[in-house]
Amino acid sequence: MVSKAEQLLIVVSILEGRQFPRSPRLALVVEARFDGETLATDAVEHREHPQFCTELAWELDRRTLHQHRLQRTPIKLQCYAVDSSSGARESVGYIVLDLRSVQDIKQAPKWHPLLSSKYTKLKPALLIGVILENDTKPTAETFKAKKAPPRAGSPALVPLEAAKLTAVLNEEEAVHQIGPEDLCTDIFVLSVTVAFATKLEQLISSSTKLSVEGSEFFFYYTLLGNDVTSEPFQNLISPNFEPERASVRIRSSERVLRLFLSQQPCLQIHLCCGNQSLGSTDVSLAGLMKSGTDLTKHSATIEGAFILQPPNRVKPDLKPFPPDLQPTVGVSVTLRAEDVSHQLDIENGPKTPVKKGPVPADHRERPSEEHRVPMSPSSDRQSPDRPLLSPAASPEHSESEAESLTSDVRQAPPTSHDRQAPPTDHDRQATPTDHDRQAPPTTHVFSDVPAGVSPGEADDSSVSVSAPKISIPASAHHFCFSLDLRSVRDLRTSFPVNCVLRYAYQFFGSASPIMTSPAVEVKKNTEVFLPQSFCAFDFAALPNQLQDTFLRVPLLVEMWHREPSSPDVLLGSVSIHLSRLLSSERTRFLDPSGRQRWRQSWTERIPIIKAHGSEKLAELCYVSVLEDLGFVKAQEILVSESSQAAVAPHQGQGGSETLTRPRETLEYKAALELEMWKEMQEDMFDDQLKQKELSHMQALAEEWRKRDQQREALIKKKEVEYSLLEEQLQRTLSDLEKRERALAHAEAETQRLQREMRSEHELSMRELQDSSRRLREDCDHQVELERSKVRQLEDQLTRQRQQVNAANTPDTTCEMISALLEA
Repeated sequence: MVSKAEQLLIVVSILEGRQFPRSPRLALVVEARFDGETLATDAVEHREHPQFCTELAWELDRRTLHQHRLQRTPIKLQCYAVDSSSGARESVGYIVLDLRSVQDIKQAPKWHPLLSSKYTKLKPALLIGVILENDTKPTAETFKAKKAPPRAGSPALVPLEAAKLTAVLNEEEAVHQIGPEDLCTDIFVLSVTVAFATKLEQLISSSTKLSVEGSEFFFYYTLLGNDVTSEPFQNLISPNFEPERASVRIRSSERVLRLFLSQQPCLQIHLCCGNQSLGSTDVSLAGLMKSGTDLTKHSATIEGAFILQPPNRVKPDLKPFPPDLQPTVGVSVTLRAEDVSHQLDIENGPKTPVKKGPVPADHRERPSEEHRVPMSPSSDRQSPDRPLLSPAASPEHSESEAESLTSDVRQAPPTSHDRQAPPTDHDRQATPTDHDRQAPPTTHVFSDVPAGVSPGEADDSSVSVSAPKISIPASAHHFCFSLDLRSVRDLRTSFPVNCVLRYAYQFFGSASPIMTSPAVEVKKNTEVFLPQSFCAFDFAALPNQLQDTFLRVPLLVEMWHREPSSPDVLLGSVSIHLSRLLSSERTRFLDPSGRQRWRQSWTERIPIIKAHGSEKLAELCYVSVLEDLGFVKAQEILVSESSQAAVAPHQGQGGSETLTRPRETLEYKAALELEMWKEMQEDMFDDQLKQKELSHMQALAEEWRKRDQQREALIKKKEVEYSLLEEQLQRTLSDLEKRERALAHAEAETQRLQREMRSEHELSMRELQDSSRRLREDCDHQVELERSKVRQLEDQLTRQRQQVNAANTPDTTCEMISALLEA
């Protein structure tokens, strides 16, 4: 029983909203879901600034809160627009609150924008405050009522097809109940796995940085009311997160579960950054039961790579994705019946288990045995010595692959204790296959002695501890020189030659000659690869001594003709100047202990000169490699009896002088040891500096590689955007050209109409002028006629008056007036 002090309340205050459109027939409701429990606010008016002023609280103890924080259980707020007349509701958007940010200190409310909002142009938001409070209310005694028998017309007697099935969480048994408890008793497990993701950088604009310090991306989805988030990652180009499997236990029957899945909407998986959704995809759960699989024997699975679609608010800013650059997420959904053993594991585990597994890495293929360098035939005596990789690697292999092969087969050099019984044979060879020329067998001769002293001159028998020793200077380096006589071509003889090449170089500590075997037949106009032509020497020498010897003494290679019935015949020779190897470029590589070493290589084709004369006999191709393996660890080695015999006379001659030599005094030895210790410390300090430099270089190379990948992804994204813009510009340009042609045609038509109208106007004006002129002339003529008539009438009147005056009689006057009237 949990005490009162441990009871906590998670209080979510939904205060108000902003930037909502006004809709009189709709109302706004906010549902908050946490740990399978859903709480809702009262319906408020759908306007620009809706006022909710509601607090929603969940009660839990501190231990449960800690588990939820570990599982990153979010608090999801879903905003709905409810139609007051029909009761239908539509999702407006949602908000995801991180439980880890909830504190017991009161904080100021914050505005949270709605994700996947229906109103993309307005960008609505809610003012929300979250606080963690102590629940000090006394808990009342709880009792459990008995289940009443179902009444007529109750949901228990209604057919399942007509009922709306929901998943109810049973916290005591950690199972979701779907359907009636008395009819649904089978246990099923529904699992969702987010395995991988590709091309996620396509979901953001090219102006946004792909990986910013502190920005975290994660996948989010809801499984039967449980909000699940994946492990966060920071790089969108190569998302590095462990595949997570979220599983829930369901108690139901197969028929009811089939009906429940058919009623469920699609499983929506979001790629989120903080509170923003960058893209989402839908996975249909109804397909789990369509196959008709018997879940008691087999599991139903839906898996594949699903395409992530950007939200509506950013779709105008993003260009459409080409088929090969579409962002995808790998999802697997599995439904199976729970077996007994798995059921016991689930009951002992958490209620909402999230099982994580490591991302399967692509293991590099280890080199096969034919690529490894074979050991000497007497491996029982040369086990401490490391085999050496052939430097004659083919062009198909890179330097990194060669170094990886070297690290697989190379071991640490033998100690002075292991070298008490040096091998007898200085040159050990093995026959390679005809097709494998990339890593030919090696000859491994090792002796930490000054150059020119061969340890191979010792007997096979072990040397006693009291044998004399040769001291090695502290500044001497361990060198490994390898020579591969590749091929012979361009032979200029009249007969085929059974070719055998032979050389010796006493500076490497071996006086016996090195020969290729068996003899190969060389003809004109052919190139023949020589078998067993690779040999490596390990020796100790001072760097200046090595450089001086390589400059002065060339390596002489002789070409012999071998016949079974006659002795060998010397045909020609060639001098290989090893000083060219010292002038080649130095490259770094790591030994098995992780230390940095240096390597130089030289490849050349040189002519073989005839033994009698200066004419060219053939052409030899060889590869030489020199590796500087650092300072020699063993400062002294045992000398065989033959070496003792060689130096014994000199010791006898100087025996009388040992007592008086100043170098044999204790003071001189102490000073010499001090100087040697100083030089050794300097060498160790140099090695440490080199290791630090190498680690820094590796870190810089890794950072450069990451940034190079980001630049490549950004360039590809911009190339796609620019190609789409180019296509859009081409379409716009073609439209503009069409419009320009249409405008030109319309302008020409307008000009033609203007010319026609102008000509018609001029014609009408001329006609009007002519008609007005004719009318004027007619009027003038009429006026003249009327004037002439008036003059005539005046003349007649004058005559009549004269006649009247002349007659002076009334009768005459009346007759004249009547005559005038008649006229």
